[in-house]
Amino acid sequence: MEMVMAIKDMMAKRAAEEIQNGNVVNLGFGIPQKVLNYIDKEKTVFFHAENGILGAGPAAHKGQEDPDIVDSGCVPITAVKGASYFDSADSFGLVRSGKLDITILGALEVAANGDLANWIVPGEVVPGMGGAMDLAKKAKKVIAITMHTDKKGVPKLRDRCRLPLTATNCVSLIITDIAVLKVTENGFLLTELFEGHTAEEVIEKTAARVEVAENIRIISYNQESK
Repeated sequence: MEMVMAIKDMMAKRAAEEIQNGNVVNLGFGIPQKVLNYIDKEKTVFFHAENGILGAGPAAHKGQEDPDIVDSGCVPITAVKGASYFDSADSFGLVRSGKLDITILGALEVAANGDLANWIVPGEVVPGMGGAMDLAKKAKKVIAITMHTDKKGVPKLRDRCRLPLTATNCVSLIITDIAVLKVTENGFLLTELFEGHTAEEVIEKTAARVEVAENIRIISYNQESK
């Protein structure tokens, strides 16, 4: 269990590298929420929550929760100095008008052309797609962060998604537990590997053609440093 958590933290830290000073960023549920813990302290980043916060901060510590400050999943969070609050209509107006620089979303499947499926699993009851389709289509950059395969070892990166789509042709970068891949006109391009993994492993665990970049970065983080 500790190994899995460490992997997820490394994935979040790698995603944080994509965020630039001054960016407006939305984080999806799950692993993306960990990205907040790895933002360079010298960067000014404006985190957006769909329920109406620009300037969202990390989760609130136990005993310091404010019932009026929660994220879109009703999890108590903090807000940075100067944060602004607004209703859902204005919040999605911000999203749909293209003001988000980056959204980092979890994924159930990603296709080689950038299609994203992340909202429904056949046979399971879900409340609906929510704002994921707006985020995926309107953010300037969409990063998918997910385990490379599901619990049964079935590839999540595929030639075409089998699950109902959230949005088409939207994902540009994928961060998994073993590698980082770009979505190009030719499909998946392997550019980085987490230490201990190989290009052959990525190819074997991907249900689509994978091109391998000439210079592969090997990602190795000191887990004690953020």
